[in-house]
Amino acid sequence: SSSTCNATVFSISSSPSSSSSLKLNPSSFLFQNPKTLRNQSPLRCGRSFKMESQKPIFDLEKLDDEFVQKLVYDALVWSSLHGLVVGDKSYQKSGNVPGVGLMHAPIALLPTAFPEAYWKQACNVTPLFNELIDRVSLDGKFLQDSLSRTKKVDVFTSRLLDIHSKMLERNKKEDIRLGLHRFDYMLDEETNSLLQIEMNTISCSFPGLSRLVSQLHQSLLRSYGDQIGIDSERVPINTSTIQFADALAKAWLEYSNPRAVVMVIVQPEERNMYDQHLLSSILREKHNIVVIRKTLAEVEKEGSVQEDETLIVGGQAVAVVYFRSGYTPNDHPSESEWNARLLIEESSAVKCPSIAYHLTGSKKIQQELAKPGVLERFLDNKEDIAKLRKCFAGLWSLDDSEIVKQAIEKPGLFVMKPQREGGGNNIYGDDVRENLLRLQKEGEEGNAAYILMQRIFPKVSNMFLVREGVYHKHQAISELGVYGAYLRSKDEVIVNEQSGYLMRTKIASSDEGGVAAGFGVLDSIYLI
Repeated sequence: SSSTCNATVFSISSSPSSSSSLKLNPSSFLFQNPKTLRNQSPLRCGRSFKMESQKPIFDLEKLDDEFVQKLVYDALVWSSLHGLVVGDKSYQKSGNVPGVGLMHAPIALLPTAFPEAYWKQACNVTPLFNELIDRVSLDGKFLQDSLSRTKKVDVFTSRLLDIHSKMLERNKKEDIRLGLHRFDYMLDEETNSLLQIEMNTISCSFPGLSRLVSQLHQSLLRSYGDQIGIDSERVPINTSTIQFADALAKAWLEYSNPRAVVMVIVQPEERNMYDQHLLSSILREKHNIVVIRKTLAEVEKEGSVQEDETLIVGGQAVAVVYFRSGYTPNDHPSESEWNARLLIEESSAVKCPSIAYHLTGSKKIQQELAKPGVLERFLDNKEDIAKLRKCFAGLWSLDDSEIVKQAIEKPGLFVMKPQREGGGNNIYGDDVRENLLRLQKEGEEGNAAYILMQRIFPKVSNMFLVREGVYHKHQAISELGVYGAYLRSKDEVIVNEQSGYLMRTKIASSDEGGVAAGFGVLDSIYLI
């Protein structure tokens, strides 16, 4: 998505031309190679290590083409054998028929160096953000009031709010609440701090493929790490697929109907289907749960809600609805899709996410939560509040005339964000100035459709990026996404945990970062 990766349709662009003309700084990519580790098992979040003071430089310039080609070949074989694949858009059926028109997912050939202290920080705040989302979702007035002006200028948000409002009027309670979230961060070189880009509460993609990329990198480093000078043990273990599937299974158990199914809401064309099938296969094989896949249009056609609020789709009771679609206007081309969303919300099925969780992940709510004193409305522990606030980048409403003035004068220091998920929506550079000036002419109403965010400037490193079987060397920047799973049944919190991670890397000159939208590649991290 924007920087989120909620977009689940893979449109893999043709291989970008080599960036060898860029001035590369070989010493910009540092890796630590500890000879002695306190614990030799792969890293999980929170484990500490003694680090050597010497940091040998990992120099891409010293890796000759023949050696890199060998790495690429092995990576492509591994990806093909282990399901690190997506649909190839040049095959018409690749978004509908499994096994037709496959290609490897776009990947970084080697993991990206990332400081362990910031990795731990991102992991440790995840349960706090999970809890925050749940508490905000229960405050219907806060959601409606905060988005009231956005509603007037954004039809999509308005329709979501209408469904939410109907649920409030009926006093509809979600006793079982499931959130499968992803919190995205960049390491800002200017302030030397880990700053959150956004909270994603719907259709957080790549919990399946991200785990495979981590395993791929571990495999390559076990084979070639000595030659490169880096250690496979420094790539953190990534159990995103298993943890998300386990949370879905626990929600299914809480629903207490062993004949009910888990329903995945999908787009009509889905080239990232294998990322989703990886979760479904665990639900089937480990938990013996039946999984069905339906579009919103199919739900409207085949679905109904019984008097006891049981959701029936295609003759089957549905225990859990897991959205991997429904996050953009494009997912709602007709009234059928909106009818389906309302039908699901009216039922007793566990929604992932509920309409309230969905709205809580909107850009405007994130901006409201960053205001002084707002976190205190939802959380009591001052230390927890400080930990969350430390992650916030600058976020402002367009009603802040002083900030708007600064953004017009120095547009390169800001990003303008609409209330959208999916790739390619954010506004950068001179376009920020032009859009702000346009909104000033049109009047204040349009302001509510956007927020302004401090632009984050991460470190640029030299990387090998692999698309369509070909590697290119680029100057690149990376974004860390940390998955979080949260399950609550009435007053009992059953799951609240950090659930693996996703690293995405993109060419430094590209503003957008969505892998699914064709801007970036999947990656893992190497702790330094």
